[in-house]
Amino acid sequence: MKRVTIGSLFAGCGGMDLGFLQEGFSIRWANDFDHWACETYKKNFGPHIIEDDVAKLNFEKLASCDVMLGGFPCQDFSMISKRKGLGTVRGNLYRHFVKAVVTKKPKIFIAENVKGLITANEGKAIRQITEDFTQAGYRLQVHLVNFANYGAPQLRERVLIIGIRNDLKKEFIMPAPTHSKSTWVGAQRALKGVEKALYNNEPLNIRPETIEKLKLIPPGGNFSSIPKNSKHYVKGMISHVYRRLHPDMPSSTIIAGGGGGTWGYHYDEPRPLTNRERARLFGYPDDFIFEGSTAEVRRQIGNSVPPVAIRVVAKAIKKFLEKK
Repeated sequence: MKRVTIGSLFAGCGGMDLGFLQEGFSIRWANDFDHWACETYKKNFGPHIIEDDVAKLNFEKLASCDVMLGGFPCQDFSMISKRKGLGTVRGNLYRHFVKAVVTKKPKIFIAENVKGLITANEGKAIRQITEDFTQAGYRLQVHLVNFANYGAPQLRERVLIIGIRNDLKKEFIMPAPTHSKSTWVGAQRALKGVEKALYNNEPLNIRPETIEKLKLIPPGGNFSSIPKNSKHYVKGMISHVYRRLHPDMPSSTIIAGGGGGTWGYHYDEPRPLTNRERARLFGYPDDFIFEGSTAEVRRQIGNSVPPVAIRVVAKAIKKFLEKK
């Protein structure tokens, strides 16, 4: 049977691609402009990724594909940013994804973005995006999903925009969640045996005063758990700061950047998570090797799609396309 093919824009280190590859899809091409993300992609998938600005791509010269993937940049739609949305250069990068879809005409596409996309620009962003893809000849589905409900050991809410080409008369049905609150994958389960992992597992430096702060924070807590009468008390922070894992719960959302106190911290030991532990909370296998500095790897992981969760969607898309 002919393998279903994909093309991937804004591929990053390849989290979404990995989920599709694991379901038997064949990757024809991929693109990203970030050097270290591309190096990671090459290491794990092969040389077919094009390291270049998406605005410079000639989509006509790219191979055709059945499915197009695209996690277009989301910072300008993020819930923790000022959410300038479509009023910025980054916010408008999705238009290159539209251009690629119009040019290559895949049977189906799937784009991933942050929850804030739905309310960005008072709802104008998602309406404009919907209109653009509708005019391109696609029926759209917009799903707000929590990837923990699809097996990721992380409470990560994201928007999945799925477009089905109009000439495909059958309807795609979003797969039902595979997990619920009672069956979520907790951090302790996800990190079991991680100390044996060989790659990207180096311990991070931590200041003595940070260790003392963490000792005052219980598993699942954050900076607000520190008593106000303590010399280690801090205030005015976002919830990510000094957040410790809870062993029986998925991690809170792993972020790509941020200063002191935002690395995510172990539930049992007063220390920041290693990048391999962070990757485990996305469902990356231990033999998936990330290239670049510790900070670069952190950013790649935090910007990616949990492959273990998107694989569920990939499986449903494959059945949809193979159905007579």
